Amino acid sequence: MKEIVVISGKGGTGKTSIVAAFAALAKNAVLADCDVDAADLHLVLEPKVKQTTDFSGGKKASIIAEKCIGCGKCQDMCRFDAIHFNGPANNLIANTFTIDPIACEGCKVCVEFCPVDAIEFSNCINGQWFISDTRFGPMVHAKLGIAEENSGKLVSLIRKEAKKIAEENNKDLIIVDGSPGIGCPVIASITGADLVLVVTEPTLSGKHDLDRVSKLTANFGIDTLVCVNKADINLQITGQISEDAPQRRLKLVGEIPYDEAFTKAQIMKATLVEYTGGDTTERVKALWREVVYALG
Repeated sequence: MKEIVVISGKGGTGKTSIVAAFAALAKNAVLADCDVDAADLHLVLEPKVKQTTDFSGGKKASIIAEKCIGCGKCQDMCRFDAIHFNGPANNLIANTFTIDPIACEGCKVCVEFCPVDAIEFSNCINGQWFISDTRFGPMVHAKLGIAEENSGKLVSLIRKEAKKIAEENNKDLIIVDGSPGIGCPVIASITGADLVLVVTEPTLSGKHDLDRVSKLTANFGIDTLVCVNKADINLQITGQISEDAPQRRLKLVGEIPYDEAFTKAQIMKATLVEYTGGDTTERVKALWREVVYALG
C-alpha cells in the first residue's frame, strides 16, 4: 500500500482541485481529506455519508455550582483568564464562579487545585468525522467545529481510518488532501507518507512558502515532488522555482497553466478531467503519471 499526500505552502494554490483530478484518474484508491480546518474536497466529490462519528480532541473544565464554595482558588490559578465570578447561584448557595468554555485551554490546573472537587473535567466534542462513498471510491473526511483546535489529532485519526479501509478492501493507494502551511495538521498529514506533492503558485508568497514546506518534508526525509499551478501568470518566478528545485532536493514534475476550467468544473461539482479535455487536462494527466512513477 502506498500513500501520496498533496500539500501546499499556502492556501489557494489549487491543491484540492489537483487532488480531485487525481481521484478521477486513480484506480483502486482510498481518499482522505485531511484539510480539516477548511475541508472542501466534498464539494466536488459529493460523498454519500455512511458513518458519522463525533471527534473529541481534548477536555474542558466546568464548575459544579452546587459544590462550589466561592473560594476563588481556581480563578487565581487560571493563566488563561477563563474563570469569572458568577455571584450567588441562589439564596442557598455561596458565591460561585463559571468557566468560559471558549477561553478554557483544558490544562486542568483548576481541577487539581480546587479544595472541594467542584470542577468537572470532561471530554468535549470538537467536530465530526465521516466515512463516505464517492463515485471514485471510499473517502474519509471530517468537519472541525468553529474555533476548535486539535486538528492535528483529527488528521491522524482520518489517516488511520483511511489505511484501515484500504487494508480491509485490498486498496493499494491512499490519496490524501493535506493541509496548507507547515503547522501541526501538516505534520500530521505527511508523517510516514510514501510521497509528498507540493502544489505551489508563481508568486512571491508562493515561492517563500514552498521554501518553508520543502524544509519540513526534508526534515522528515520524505521524497517530495513539486507542481507549479497557474504557472503562466508569472513565468519569471516559475523559472526560479524550476531552477531552485534541485538545490532543495525537490523534483519539479508539472507546470499547469491558469485555466478557468478548474473553477467552472467546481461549479458543476466535477473534476477538471471529467469536465473538459484540452491542454490543461493533458498536463494534469501527465502530472498524475509522474506521481505514479515516483511511487514505484
